[in-house]
Amino acid sequence: MKSYKHILFDLDGTLTDPAEGITKCIAYALEAKGIHTPDLNSLKPLIGPPLKDTFMHTYGFDEKEALACVDKYRERFATQGLYENLLFDGIPKLLEGLKSKDYKVYLATSKPEIFAHKILQHFAIDSYFDFAGGSALDDSRPTKTSVIQYVLNKANLVDPQHCIMIGDRKHDLIGARETGMDAIAVLYGYGSEEELMKEKPTYLLHSVDDLIQFLTHK
Repeated sequence: MKSYKHILFDLDGTLTDPAEGITKCIAYALEAKGIHTPDLNSLKPLIGPPLKDTFMHTYGFDEKEALACVDKYRERFATQGLYENLLFDGIPKLLEGLKSKDYKVYLATSKPEIFAHKILQHFAIDSYFDFAGGSALDDSRPTKTSVIQYVLNKANLVDPQHCIMIGDRKHDLIGARETGMDAIAVLYGYGSEEELMKEKPTYLLHSVDDLIQFLTHK
């Protein structure tokens, strides 16, 4: 394995299981458009990608309609959905292990940065992160690639060869590739093996325990 110094994490589906909050908030936004969702589990495949893209590509909304749905989603998420969330087993142990090995640890999430910070604080894992970056409420960082590049710029990481991105959806892997870094795809989140392997991740791991073994047991 190459010698990585900087570890970038996705949030939803990688550090936390946000299914309850995200699916309820998507359903809430769709209800405002007259679309009823009887089975919230049907919305789980939508967890991870930028919300505007999801509303446009999955429901055929134009950009204005999609942004209105994002606003409706955030209306519920800011007060309820944010906390309808679970930390995956082993994540604190993983983060503690990384810091003990002198890795620099970063967050790169498509979730708005203001919400991401609240979630890290809620689970008391914010102290492990050297910088936590997310999307912008004004849609100025609309893709995972733009979020990752933002984190690199903010953290002054000029050599992506020493960085690796960890995520559970294809957008994480595409963002890593487009910013010049390696990627670990994880299978315990919301991306299928087929989805992830199409993007040719540098490594494919099945569990948080696999991440702990891979990154901290050297």
